[in-house]
This record gives sequence, structure tokens and C-alpha cells, in this order.
Amino acid sequence: MRMICGSYYWPKENKLKPEGDDAHFICAQEQTIGMADGVGGWAKHGVDAGQYARELMCNSIMSVQKQTIVDPRRVLNEAYADTKCEGSSTACIVTLRETGVLHFVNVGDSGLMVFRNYKLLYMSPREQRSFNCPYQLGNSRGSDNPRSATEIEIRVFPGDIVVLGTDGLWDNMYPNEIEQVVLGNMRESRVMKPQALACLLADLAWLRSLDKDSFSPYSKAAQEAGKNHPGGKKDDITVVVGHIMVTSPVCSCVEDFVDRPLEIIWDNTKPVERATSTPW
Repeated sequence: MRMICGSYYWPKENKLKPEGDDAHFICAQEQTIGMADGVGGWAKHGVDAGQYARELMCNSIMSVQKQTIVDPRRVLNEAYADTKCEGSSTACIVTLRETGVLHFVNVGDSGLMVFRNYKLLYMSPREQRSFNCPYQLGNSRGSDNPRSATEIEIRVFPGDIVVLGTDGLWDNMYPNEIEQVVLGNMRESRVMKPQALACLLADLAWLRSLDKDSFSPYSKAAQEAGKNHPGGKKDDITVVVGHIMVTSPVCSCVEDFVDRPLEIIWDNTKPVERATSTPW
């Protein structure tokens, strides 16, 4: 099996930081994708958290390209060890094995969805200490390290769709809304185009972020935390979409897998050695 990927990035509007704080990569040959979201709290100390995210992802690419069989946890460990600049960021690395296992390692509030037959099959948990305070990798006291990462392995099949996004997506769109977009996109185009779907999801999240009156997922989370934040959340938005496809003509057709139930091979939902305070 292969995962054909496309991505789209909407940086938060900031003339002083046109690159934003998100960073991501797609290593098509190695069937591995990753993203990081620099934590904006560093700005008050004059630190560009986006630089940490970009360096972390560059180091992740180098780690991926050195490995014969990519291990996302090893990628995260090596990238973290080689990233020396100030700041901190969330991080997630995803790879598809030839056996049809999707291996996901994550620190923070970026997340992953898996769709089968255009219905939401799985959504990873978001990792936050408290409202709007994600777990994060960094070199400062109070930051987390890769040992705190959650690790999940899911069996996927031809036809499955994977959506990976930073919090700019999840804070502005509900899971059922994303599901409807995935279904609607397929009905309209009849051909799965990961790049087009990533662009559409990012655009919709961006439009919601500008809506001052909507009851967004971020508004809901704020309310549950005893805070008031009407409307969407202006933020960097990164979306990567992967389409699982067959690579051999002898493989079964997609219709043979649409009714397969969720199969989680490994799920580490009790991370350890997490920092108890923020680095700033």
C-alpha cells in the first residue's frame, strides 16, 4: 500500500512573521509526514517559536532519510536531540508501513483522523495540560521531551483517508463538519485529490477563524474552562491529507474493505515524564 499526500498551510496573518509558527513535511518515498506548531507564548520573550518548529521538522526529515524502515518515535527522538534553538512546539510524525499499519507519534494538540468509506473511523486525543496549553517539546526548563509522546498504530486499508492537522484546524472545525467535507468532496469530484481536500479544509477553517460570532470548538473549550471566547480562533492552520491506495494489481478492490471495523494495534494513551509547568 501507498499513501498519496497533499498539504496546505494558512499562516496566521502577521506582517512581522509571514512564515507563521507551523512547519510540516511530506517524505513521499519514505511514506512519512510530520508537522509541528511553535508555541506562541514565547513571543513575549522575543523568541520566534516558529523557528523551533521549522528546525525540528528539518531535523525530522534528515532522520527519516537515514532510516531503512522509518520508526516515528526514533525520528522524534533524533530530531529533538538535534534541535538546539530557543522555543518549543508540538510535534507529530506519521508513517505508513508496507504491511498497512499507520504509525502515529504525537506530542501536543495536533491530531489525526482516519476515514473509511468517508465516515470518521478514528480521531486521536488532543494533549493539553489545560485550556490552550498543549504539551510541547523544547530545550527550556518546563518543556516536555519525546518520552511524553503518545504512540498509536492503526491498521488501514485501500480507500482510507487520513487527515492530519495542527490546532488551527481542530479549534475551528468540529469532527462532524470535517466528515461532511470529506464526503462532499468525494461526491463532487468522484476522484480523491488529497491536495484539493487539504486546501478546502484549511480554507474552511480559516474562514471560521475570522467569524466573530460562531460557536467554534475553541469557543466551546473556552466555555468549559470558564472563559469567554466567541467566534473562531485566529491561528496558523496546517492540513495534510493522505489517501491510502493499493500498489499491486493482485490486491483486493477498495469495496472489500469499506465495512472493516477499527483495528488499533497499539495505543499508548498514558504518556510519562511530562513537564508539570509551562516553559515560560
